[in-house]
Amino acid sequence: MLLLLPEDGAGLIILGINAYHADAAACIVRDGVLLAAAEEERFRRLKHWAGFPSRAVAYCLQEAKVDLGDVAIVAINRSGRANFARKLAYVLTRRPSPRLIANRLRNRKQVTGIAEELAALPGRRFAGAIEYVEHHFAHLASAFYPSPFAEAAVVSVDGFGDFASAAWGSGHATALSLDGRVLFPHSLGVFYQAMTQYLGFPQYGDEYKLMGLAAYGDASCRHQVARLLSLRDDGSFALDLKYFRHHRDDIAYEWPGGVPVCAPLFSQILVDEFGPPRDPDAPIEARHRNLAFATQAVYEDAFFHLLASLQSRDRHGAIALAGGCAYNSVANGKIKDRTAFRQIYLQSAAGDAGGAIGAALAVWHRTGRRTTPMTHAFWGPSFGDAEVAALLGERRAAIDAEGCAVQRINDEKELVEAAAAAIASGLVVGWFQGRMEWGPRALGNRSILGDPRRADMKDILNLKIKRRESFRPFAPSVLREKVADWFVRDDDVPFMLQVIAIRPERRGQIPAVTHVDGTGRLQTVDQAGNSRYHALIEAFFRLTGVPMVLNTSFNENEPVVCRPQEALDCFLRTKMDLLILGNHVVRRTAPAAH
Repeated sequence: MLLLLPEDGAGLIILGINAYHADAAACIVRDGVLLAAAEEERFRRLKHWAGFPSRAVAYCLQEAKVDLGDVAIVAINRSGRANFARKLAYVLTRRPSPRLIANRLRNRKQVTGIAEELAALPGRRFAGAIEYVEHHFAHLASAFYPSPFAEAAVVSVDGFGDFASAAWGSGHATALSLDGRVLFPHSLGVFYQAMTQYLGFPQYGDEYKLMGLAAYGDASCRHQVARLLSLRDDGSFALDLKYFRHHRDDIAYEWPGGVPVCAPLFSQILVDEFGPPRDPDAPIEARHRNLAFATQAVYEDAFFHLLASLQSRDRHGAIALAGGCAYNSVANGKIKDRTAFRQIYLQSAAGDAGGAIGAALAVWHRTGRRTTPMTHAFWGPSFGDAEVAALLGERRAAIDAEGCAVQRINDEKELVEAAAAAIASGLVVGWFQGRMEWGPRALGNRSILGDPRRADMKDILNLKIKRRESFRPFAPSVLREKVADWFVRDDDVPFMLQVIAIRPERRGQIPAVTHVDGTGRLQTVDQAGNSRYHALIEAFFRLTGVPMVLNTSFNENEPVVCRPQEALDCFLRTKMDLLILGNHVVRRTAPAAH
């Protein structure tokens, strides 16, 4: 349904929602300006939480100082009508299992039950309209409209949404076209997820583990993995379906307690040809590393085949990307090397959570006006010093029991210099500031920081803080003005979504953030985007001559911390050395042995 919007969108409040899928999220837009955005997992404390994001909705309304009665439109990034004819044709010709059809119908019923969910929320009742925006069009909107580009190629690649796994088009000012799709059952996201599961990483969202492992392998399995996927003349791709189950079996995709669970996507034929899948608790062998390398390489072949086809057709110099596969930062970092695109933009929540923004902005841009570019990711909750002081007072006994002292430093220069000195001395610092990040990456407000020069810092963080696999790399947060001195390309990468080669002569100086292949998952930090974090890195640079710090998300096998309570709990149980909550410093009087 095409709504009649107020002239120029004046006074228009739109609530965007990603619901009944992993990474449920909400955002709120008023007069085309984003006011707040957050994933439900941060409030529920369950990774990739799926369902209806009632707490994220409540936060967005509170941040905007409105209630549901003020909202004109709720925009959902799903549409049961999208690609309906193709769905029907598939059912009639392929005859998938009745249970698969029943499960898809049940999921559609949940999505269309949004009105009931809204009615159950407190406050004035919602009296506006509900708009259902096709999944991939919402992705395209989330990529192009927040970008700085007047025109660009726009691409979305993921597992599946509304019967498609990829879509592409062109953006021009406020206009956005959807020019082509890859439809079910073919999917780059399914290919990558199936191989991730096969290699012993079964949890939803584990694909980044395969991506990190790939750097340790070689090309010996590439020909074998390449059989799973073929490239088409129009730039698209196709799976060899005999290696997969999703198109014929009822693949369990559920969220018990809100946590997404996906059954294995690979078939017995793949097992027969590749050998037994790795047990999650089994050691990682050379074969697993080589299969990870091959999976990444074959994914990149298909990804760049699509991008090169679009660029040769439309001749755009810029590209905006979204969809879950846009989190493949290794591939993103090679776009300029393997295509003719010269400018790249990825919004910080490029995956399904970002569809909430895409749905809202797709509706807003019918007014004929363009929203402003998204140059930072700080759209979540913030907490004042009074709240932090009250928490530290309430938890004083637990803090004392851990041998910690509490100090308040109101002068920002003194605060960042104290933090920089601690990092330079080899301490691990929890850094909690301002509004929470939107998207999966900690970008300097909910971060754990370390010294990138220290060769053992990666092992310290993996074993004693993060408790995760040893092969996974950590990211450098780099002063924007110093990027060219340390990386082979001088690019803006504010959301940590590109892996770029570190200059060979610099790699030995920063071993903690240099991956085994000589790359780093870059985050550029400028003063306008995050002045306090920029000041901290500047202070570290003055002390050490290195214009970056190691940055990893403030969590321990849980969602990134949202509230000061969660930051304090994580600090106390993981034995970090220093916690800085706003202007408050909690310091272990006897630093943890590293």
